[in-house]
Amino acid sequence: MVVKVHGTNYASGPRRVFACFYEKEIEFELVPVNLFAGEHKGPEFLKLQPFGVVPVVQDGDFTLYESRAIIRYYSEKYRSQGTELLGHTLEDRGLIEQWLEVEGQNYYPHVYTMVVQLEVHPLIGLPVDDKVVAEHEEKLAKVLDVYEERLSKSKYLAGDFFSLADLAHLPFTDKLVNSIGKGHLIRDRKHVSAWWDTISSRPAWKKVLQL
Repeated sequence: MVVKVHGTNYASGPRRVFACFYEKEIEFELVPVNLFAGEHKGPEFLKLQPFGVVPVVQDGDFTLYESRAIIRYYSEKYRSQGTELLGHTLEDRGLIEQWLEVEGQNYYPHVYTMVVQLEVHPLIGLPVDDKVVAEHEEKLAKVLDVYEERLSKSKYLAGDFFSLADLAHLPFTDKLVNSIGKGHLIRDRKHVSAWWDTISSRPAWKKVLQL
């Protein structure tokens, strides 16, 4: 059965799910949600996702939202096909979960805030708060110093294998490097830069960018 993904081809949450689905060779259908028209805040969408955020997946009678929950679920459900994204040992899984938490709690909030300020605000006619941008750039730089140390010891975040921990970083790191002019935060760190070049060159991610 084809999985329905309610979202857009440009929002970072859905892109995280698309990357997982391409890696796992899961057939899906994009059900467009017009964010600029506010469809994600309308009554029909709120029946699926009460917080009004994309993506939402429908898989038969099963509905799931929150992109990180979705990629965990489908990586487990279809573990025997496509790319192995959950490691091979319990220790692998522990490190994957650790770095997924780091992404969600320490990395994403700073990149998200900068994207809102530098990309979204100009689109909707709001001013950019340079002080907020500078504050989050400074905090993100410290986070990326930790990444640099980690990636000096292993090719990927959880070890020498690509996993959900790396995949989860794709959408917002792409924004950081290619949309908001903050690529130096990645490029100034040798091992982080090499890691980004490796994960962003994966065929699955290239397919996401072509959607």
